[in-house]
Amino acid sequence: MSGRIGFIGLGNMGGRMARRLVESGHEVLGFDIREGLAADVGAQPAASAGEVAAACRTVLLSLPDSKVIEKVVGGRDGVLAHARDGQVVVDLSTANPASTRELARQFATRGAAFLDAGISGGAAAADKGALTLMVGGDPEALEEVRPVLDAFSSQIFSLGDSGAGHTAKVLNNFLNAVALASTAEVMVAGKKAGLDLAVLLDVLNASSGVNFATLNRFPRIITGDYLEGGLTNALMMKDVTLYADLAAALGVSSLNAGGPLASFGLANGLGYADRISNTVVDAIGDICGGVRLHTAPAEGGAA
Repeated sequence: MSGRIGFIGLGNMGGRMARRLVESGHEVLGFDIREGLAADVGAQPAASAGEVAAACRTVLLSLPDSKVIEKVVGGRDGVLAHARDGQVVVDLSTANPASTRELARQFATRGAAFLDAGISGGAAAADKGALTLMVGGDPEALEEVRPVLDAFSSQIFSLGDSGAGHTAKVLNNFLNAVALASTAEVMVAGKKAGLDLAVLLDVLNASSGVNFATLNRFPRIITGDYLEGGLTNALMMKDVTLYADLAAALGVSSLNAGGPLASFGLANGLGYADRISNTVVDAIGDICGGVRLHTAPAEGGAA
C-alpha cells in the first residue's frame, strides 16, 4: 500500500478538505462522480471509489447522506470490498448514526476501522484548516490518522463508540438550523420595522439573542454576501430531519424541530434547495412582501 491518502466525495466541503491535504504535502488520490473535481483540488484522479480503497491505507469520505455512503461503501467495487487489516476509513459526512454503526461492524469483520467524524465550521474554516471534528470509533485508529485530519482541523474531539461522532454532529447541526432560521425571521422583521440592520446585529451580539448566525452569517448577508459554498437548504433540511428521527429513536420530544423544518422546507419549495442555506432569509422575505436585507445600489447611484 502506498502512503497516498484516499478521498471520496470532492464537493463543497470534501474538495476544500482534500485541497488542504494537498497543500500540507500529502499525496491524494481522489474520486467524485463529477469529472474534473480531483484535478481541481490538486489530487490524482481515480476511476472509482474501489480504486481509491484498493490503493490507500487511509480513506476519507465526504458524501451527502447515509444512502449515498452505503452505496459507495457497498457493491462489487465499493470501499468495503477492498477493506483489509489495518485500513482506516473516516466518514466526514453528516449521516444516520444507526447506519454508521452498521457500517463500522461490517468493516470490523474485515479488520478495518470505520470512524465517523462529523465536521463543523463551514467553508471558511475548511479553507483555513480550522474545522472542528467530532469523532466516534476506535481511539487507536483515530490516533493513527490524526496527522491526516490535522491538515484541515484545529480541534478534534473523541466522543466515544461508533456513531457517537455522527450523533454529536446531528445535534450540533440542529442547533445551527434553529439559530439560522430564527435569526433570518428576526432580520426580516427588523427590515420591515425600518431598523438599521447593522445596529440591530450589534444589539443582538451584545445581548442574550447572540448566536453563530448573528455573529458570523448576517453581518455578511446584510451586505449582499451570502457566503456561497456552504451547506445548502436541501442538506440543512436533511440534517433537521435526521435530528427529528434521532430524537424519536431516543424517546426525546422534539418540540423545536417544527420551526426549522418549516423554514428550510419553504426555501426548498420556493426554488432555493441548491442554494446555500443562508438564503433561507430570502425565502422568508419572499412570503413577507419580497423583503431583501440588502438592496444592490442602482447603477451610478448609492445604496
